[in-house]
Amino acid sequence: MIPLALTLLAAAPAPVRAAAPAACDLLLTGGRVVDGTGAPWFRADVCVKGDRVDAIGQLTGRAAKRRIDASNLVIAPGFIDMLGQSEYNVLVDGRAASKITQGITTEITGEGGAIAPVNARMIAEGREAYEHYGVTPNWTTLAGYFKEFERRGSAINLGTFVGAGGVRNLVIGKENRPATAPELEAMQAAVAQAMDEGAFGVSTSLIYVPDAYASTEEIIALAKVAASRGGSYITHQRNEDDTIDTSLDEVFRIAREARIPAEIYHLKTAGEPNFGKMPHVLARIEAARAEGLDVSADQYPWTASSNGLDATLPLWVREGGADKLVARLADPATRARAREDFLKEHGDSWPNHASQILITSVINPALKKYEGQFIADIAKAEGKDPIDVIMDIVSADKGNTSRVTFSMSEDDVKAALRHPLVSLCTDSGAMAEDGIFSKEKSHPRAWGSAPRILGKYVRDEKVLTLEEAIRKMTSLPAARMHLRDRGLLRPGMLADLVAFDPDHVRERSTYADPNHYSEGIPYVAVNGTLVVDEGRITAARPGRALRGPGYRPAR
Repeated sequence: MIPLALTLLAAAPAPVRAAAPAACDLLLTGGRVVDGTGAPWFRADVCVKGDRVDAIGQLTGRAAKRRIDASNLVIAPGFIDMLGQSEYNVLVDGRAASKITQGITTEITGEGGAIAPVNARMIAEGREAYEHYGVTPNWTTLAGYFKEFERRGSAINLGTFVGAGGVRNLVIGKENRPATAPELEAMQAAVAQAMDEGAFGVSTSLIYVPDAYASTEEIIALAKVAASRGGSYITHQRNEDDTIDTSLDEVFRIAREARIPAEIYHLKTAGEPNFGKMPHVLARIEAARAEGLDVSADQYPWTASSNGLDATLPLWVREGGADKLVARLADPATRARAREDFLKEHGDSWPNHASQILITSVINPALKKYEGQFIADIAKAEGKDPIDVIMDIVSADKGNTSRVTFSMSEDDVKAALRHPLVSLCTDSGAMAEDGIFSKEKSHPRAWGSAPRILGKYVRDEKVLTLEEAIRKMTSLPAARMHLRDRGLLRPGMLADLVAFDPDHVRERSTYADPNHYSEGIPYVAVNGTLVVDEGRITAARPGRALRGPGYRPAR
């Protein structure tokens, strides 16, 4: 007689072996993983399948289509640029080369003017630039822009705000006057449409035309529309130097009355009389949060700013756009008045200020000789007054000239870098060492902001830890923008990844010689696809249009 136990054993089905995990499309092995939370790094393998992180851990024996030895590298989430300015540049050159080579995989953009909505008049106003770069808008709405973005392809992900200045220009133009009630309603409708089409919120750039003409009440009215759809308010605030406290009051008032999260672009305390004020500014942001206002900021890690040379001129000179600006500067009496007001605005600091303004790019070929030169040096060489140099260049280039201005202290930059509420921005569009963008200079922040933080401020000067620096470039901006599937390195998240050498990562771009990619970042993946592979830019364009919390897909 066969024992019952043996009978049962014979009848039992054979044990089922667990199926082997599917092969990774990309497997980075043995790296120091910094996951974006701010937690200490740990040693692990990272498996990517499709466009997402599949597993993180000891994955010995896991099959992989592509295996990368990351034992000497740090593996982190892709860096997020809170003010990227590449919305137009990526249509011209989809590589976004200077961004991906510094580990930036996602941009949030749309400062003040933004890429949409636009109308025929606005497109005509930008004709010189569009013809120069070879891309003229074939859209009028944000939905139309995203369609073109996706058609052309991009190496980076990109989301945008709708500009309050842009909708003011759309409805009113560039005139200095209050909006009428019907005009304000039209502007609110434009913001609502852009929010429905995927804008992350409403932005302002309050030193430029026409944003500067908006009252606080007008901004609040537009911000309320964005808030009703889950959006944020983001601002180049009205003043970053002598009256920064008054400017902060306005930011906080908008956040309070519109009941909206607020973000301050490229936080700085500009001008030598304001050096050392950054701790005070940060304390004011902390106090606003203690009050219950959801306020934060971003910065680029440099002591020089960059914008249009025309922004040096009094606001009234710029009213109405480039054609009216050029006409005013051509009239001797108006030009004399502009000079007088210029000196009143800049005060005793002006003579030194002329030696702090560096011309970086022009569109008019006849002005190319000025790129890389300071205003003071041009004036000396040509025997001109520096104010005349500015007016002549602005006029000849129809307001398209870009400049770099040295206006901040290193201690203030470091104070903001240390603060847990301040994330990364470059405030620059993507550039390249070849192609049309290589024919002009730019601010080095376009090329090496993230590597500068990781090299100079983390490794060399120990201003902040590696883990905190990466948190401020990944999960912090992702949380501020409600990017729930980016900014952290964990299974299930979209596979935006950066693998860099912590001992050698650095920027190579300088003010005098900016057009150089960063080094020490051999691998960058966007949505699971390598856009930088062994330090070389690939042909892949896996970037996606990112849409904000109010997005309503068209039916």
